[in-house]
Amino acid sequence: MSIKVSFDYIQPEMKVNFDDFVDKVKDIDKMINDRSGLGSYYLGWLDYANKISKDEIDQIINKANEFRKNYDTLVLCGIGGSYLGAKAAVDALRGFKNKDKMEIIYFGNILDPNYIYEVYEYLKTRNYCICVVSKSGSTTETSVCFRLIRDLLEKKVGKEKAAKAIVSITDKTKGSLRKLSDLNKYSTFDLPDNIGGRFSVITPVGLFPLACCGIDIKELLNGIKAGMKEYSSNNIYENQAYQYALERIYLYNKGYKVEMLATYENRLNYFKEWWKQLYDESEGKDGKAVLTTSATFTTDLHSLGQFIQEGNKMFYETILYIEEPTHDMVVPHDNEDYDGLNYLEGKKISWINEKAYLGTLMAHYQIANNPNITITVSKLDTFELGRLFFFFMKACAMSGYLLGVNPFNQPGVEVYKKNMFKLLGKPGY
Repeated sequence: MSIKVSFDYIQPEMKVNFDDFVDKVKDIDKMINDRSGLGSYYLGWLDYANKISKDEIDQIINKANEFRKNYDTLVLCGIGGSYLGAKAAVDALRGFKNKDKMEIIYFGNILDPNYIYEVYEYLKTRNYCICVVSKSGSTTETSVCFRLIRDLLEKKVGKEKAAKAIVSITDKTKGSLRKLSDLNKYSTFDLPDNIGGRFSVITPVGLFPLACCGIDIKELLNGIKAGMKEYSSNNIYENQAYQYALERIYLYNKGYKVEMLATYENRLNYFKEWWKQLYDESEGKDGKAVLTTSATFTTDLHSLGQFIQEGNKMFYETILYIEEPTHDMVVPHDNEDYDGLNYLEGKKISWINEKAYLGTLMAHYQIANNPNITITVSKLDTFELGRLFFFFMKACAMSGYLLGVNPFNQPGVEVYKKNMFKLLGKPGY
């Protein structure tokens, strides 16, 4: 078991008693598996890793290899779940700077004119290909940016060659992007109807850009399958994903309305962004839900640390800690020792980071009196990342149903869009 959930750093009075929820968890688990609860049509992610065909996986890999062979830059054009999962995985597995020949640029996720201009100008110098992701094809941010870079590409290489450099991931039969793709003969992969965007990292939405970055998507799917098996039990004493879900809602009902997910690795920054969308969009309904926020330690201990230690006790912490780093370094000896660090010479940076983790945990639990859930992962490779994705997704389904909301819709997201369309003068608004 590579993922371990612990409640050792939660005050006794804030720790859920599993005995009180045995039947409730079993009832919700049955509802999830029977697909009989609110929004259950969108539970397609539950068994998608077993249902995706070998042929589709091979097609994804083959097209990605073609892109890797012929282009130096992939532009992933999408917003929300259409890019967050892929960026979370790419950052987690490739890190800050990598030697892979394929650069990836994320576009269509913001209407900032400065960023759009900078990317557009940069792409003039690149031999780029495009992966555009949109179920409808009419998402404003993505559609505007896709039109810009598609137009640029067609002017650079011609419409026929540009078409070969574009992959769209969209609805199988309907929507404007499907029509555009069929008209121009773009290569396409289907975005399953029964999987919402925030759960779509395990579909071509995540798999294709990951394959373009040289990541082994078969291994990611194997990790997801391991998670499917590991978190299949309806026994609260065995299923750690359900344990995490139950404790977070228990703390919410005790008055802790904010959950801070903290990590000790920069490469998990966008994993936290994916996690925030997963939970906020799934649970933020009917005036309910835990508000999610995130931090990177020890960096944010030098900005948020004072508040965490002595500020308003509105939140609890969930610490996602990776035990074995992918890379490590050792503190060297210095003859002068002006910085006074020779007491650490020969020590690994990972060892120092671990002591920071344990010291912070004790300070926040013992002195600040903050509840701390700890989620420890043995290592973060492709397989374990797949398992981790599924852990949080399965926990989210349980958590949402415990809260009493539909975890799989997002009606509030449409409000800003309608107002924006009216102000833009879009026909029909």
